[in-house]
Amino acid sequence: MKYRCTACDYIYDPEAGDPDGGIEPGTAFEDLPDDWVCPDCGAEKDMFEPVED
Repeated sequence: MKYRCTACDYIYDPEAGDPDGGIEPGTAFEDLPDDWVCPDCGAEKDMFEPVED
């Protein structure tokens, strides 16, 4: 499942990870560090909602 930032519509795809943020591909959203933020706008994890693939 992918997750969308409700502030800027960035999509976190666990299959891709966040290489620029040091997050390896295959990292589930639930396994992201608590201090991870949206790479586009800086919103915190609680600003993300699941979206259907």
